Amino acid sequence: MEKKLNENSSAGFLEKFFKIKEHGSTVKTEVIGGLTTFITMAYIIFVNPGILGEAGMDKGALITVTCLASFIGTALAGLWVNLPFAMAPGMGLNAFFTYTLVIGRGATWQQALGVVFFSGVVFFIITFLGIREKIVDAIPMELRIAVSAGIGLFIAFIGMKNLGLVEADPATLVRMGKITLPVFLGLVGLVIIAVLEIKKVKGSLLIGIVVVTVLGFLSKLVQLPTSILAMPPSIAPIAFKLDIIGALKISMIGPIFSFMFVDLFDSVGTIMACANEAGMVKEDGKIEKVGKILEADAIATVVGALLGTSTTTTYVESSSGIAAGARTGLAAIVTGLLFLLATLFTPIIGVVPTFATAPALIMVGVYMFRNIKDINMSDFEVAIPSFITIATMPLTYSISTGISLGFVSYVVVCVAAGDIKKVKLTMWIIALLSIVNLAVH
Repeated sequence: MEKKLNENSSAGFLEKFFKIKEHGSTVKTEVIGGLTTFITMAYIIFVNPGILGEAGMDKGALITVTCLASFIGTALAGLWVNLPFAMAPGMGLNAFFTYTLVIGRGATWQQALGVVFFSGVVFFIITFLGIREKIVDAIPMELRIAVSAGIGLFIAFIGMKNLGLVEADPATLVRMGKITLPVFLGLVGLVIIAVLEIKKVKGSLLIGIVVVTVLGFLSKLVQLPTSILAMPPSIAPIAFKLDIIGALKISMIGPIFSFMFVDLFDSVGTIMACANEAGMVKEDGKIEKVGKILEADAIATVVGALLGTSTTTTYVESSSGIAAGARTGLAAIVTGLLFLLATLFTPIIGVVPTFATAPALIMVGVYMFRNIKDINMSDFEVAIPSFITIATMPLTYSISTGISLGFVSYVVVCVAAGDIKKVKLTMWIIALLSIVNLAVH
């Protein structure tokens, strides 16, 4: 009797706090939705430490921080906004952090964290002041798609490089690498992920990473972990180590705004996709709570930078949980708690090899590139800057450079074609900032 009363009391509290019935859902459905979202995005626990680790950061600490940042951001979306949206360090943004800022520009990872911190602060301010709408409206949809597609191509290139599928060549810059056993296993993982995606199996990336890691154990390319469970590694090596003063250099202004732009485009695109899936779009086309979730996104980025990770953003994988029926923040809380629980499995996560995570990077690139079909390539005013944006990101090994060249080329093409009225004032300011970024770089 007492147990039943406690269960009723718990259910009553959850119902009152999250308004589950009002949203047409049940506690069971929300739990299943939260679990589904976690399974589809859990790959970030393996991939993010691998990417940021190349910037010289402690990998064990990164595993813990990745989980903590994901928990905090997702819990914020659940408790404060009451939406089934999950957050984690963003793909593309972590690549920008390592390959553009640290490796490309020679910044320290501490300075890069400072840049992430300021980008989050700027993102919060423009969202709070309502400037966000002006920025989004000023940039053509095709250019926004091009930024995402370019990052996708860049990430896929990094995945192929990490796998060893492509390598440097003094004559042709790049060439195909040798098909060694690790490369072969990685390609097997890519095929597995592709087939699972075609079959619409949830968690395809995670399954692919696990299968290739197991094959690595069997091939004696990967050592077995000494234990399965352990206390999470300390975050002390990277937490609160951001260099705020170093991030205030003139040369860092461009990267700060580039981080902000990418996070803004990612978040807005993700929110639109998830809102459509959840039926949150009103008759006038506006999305419920969009300002609040973007503010939560910005806060999560600032907190993540303090803890020691790249930009935390809303994940489109949230739509898988929504498709499973999730409609409230309870699903987000379930997802967040699972990220927190994952910190106890660090010994297993820590032995996952690069050739197991590389296929996931390639497939993430495919996800981000596939919307290129929505760019009107017959309209050269947007086709040319879109192509420049996409092509220059992997070719210059810099997301920031690709974004800047795309924005500047759009203004130049419109002015040269006599279509100067098409360029809004906000776009002129963005182009000017882009020119400063290119000049300083």
